[in-house]
Amino acid sequence: MARIGIDARLTYYRRGGIAEYIEALIRELPALDQANEYVVLHSRKDSRDLAVGPRQRRAICWTPAHHRFERLTLAIEIWPLRLDLLHSPDFIPPLGGWYRSVVTIHDLTFLHYPDFLTPDSRRYYNGQIRAAVARADHILTDSEATRQDVIGLLHAPPEKVTTVLLAVSQHFRPAPKEAVDQLIARYKLPRGYILFVGTFEPRKNLPGLLKAFSLLRSHLPDAPPLVLAGRRGWLYEEVYAQINALGLSEHVTWLEDVPYNDLPALYSAAGALCLPSFYEGFGLTPLEAMACGTPVVVSDRASLPEVVGDAGLLIDPDDPHCIADALQRVIVDTALAADLRQRGLVRAAIFNWCETARRTLAVYQTVLGG
Repeated sequence: MARIGIDARLTYYRRGGIAEYIEALIRELPALDQANEYVVLHSRKDSRDLAVGPRQRRAICWTPAHHRFERLTLAIEIWPLRLDLLHSPDFIPPLGGWYRSVVTIHDLTFLHYPDFLTPDSRRYYNGQIRAAVARADHILTDSEATRQDVIGLLHAPPEKVTTVLLAVSQHFRPAPKEAVDQLIARYKLPRGYILFVGTFEPRKNLPGLLKAFSLLRSHLPDAPPLVLAGRRGWLYEEVYAQINALGLSEHVTWLEDVPYNDLPALYSAAGALCLPSFYEGFGLTPLEAMACGTPVVVSDRASLPEVVGDAGLLIDPDDPHCIADALQRVIVDTALAADLRQRGLVRAAIFNWCETARRTLAVYQTVLGG
């Protein structure tokens, strides 16, 4: 029996795709692996116990996620655990050579677009990525696009890098009419709005979406409103300023920190989801939208074409006219929208967390020599 650690500290500090990925692995692995023991590293501030499966136990860590000295201090903390393998799902492993290391690199935004990160984030990632890649016995990536980035930009040996696609929770499915009616009444929204879901930060290209929405309204004055749902990130103030500058205040609705249980109905009530990001390591929100039967319009960059396949419309994120045209097609062409809904449901069904965990376990076994 091997003792495998999974670093889940980030789930306390930040919600979103990486946290969902970590929790899904912890949830799915016990059913697939009756041979090994799992130690789940929790933040000392986290009162939850994620290690509820058989052969799982909780370990408390004082080292915060993304702390400048975490490679050293976390190494000291996990030494008594005597781990055979540690999976670092946020890719920065602690120091030390006594354990096998698997890391997940979700994206390399900080190398492609350094200006999209805060100075602190740039220092954190740029200062440690090469050491993390060198230390890891194996690297997981969320998409083939990110895998090629890791090989090309960080010169990792191809045989050391494996693509393991993420998935979508069964929580995301077409919401019943009653749930949709309650949501649009509570948030005072019409059906068929254009939806963005994600962090309000430069990488997501909200200025480009706003320019496209302004162009769309110039051609289609009765276009549905734009709903921006998510949480504030770095430089979000510029997005507020642009809404006012474009005269869109009455046509854009902000929904911050939407409860998780509201998301299926929020997707289901939308006429289209638009994610015009400059870069995504995977892109969970289009997958969630497709699982809810919502047409998607996404960038033709990085992993997004890989995720949506032929189930969505691809746009050039640098071209607001291209984004506006795609949105107009979905809004006006009801046959196209219906086709995209059906394609999206079929496409989303391919991605499931059990398969993600199965492929991850296969990497663990290879690294452990089993």
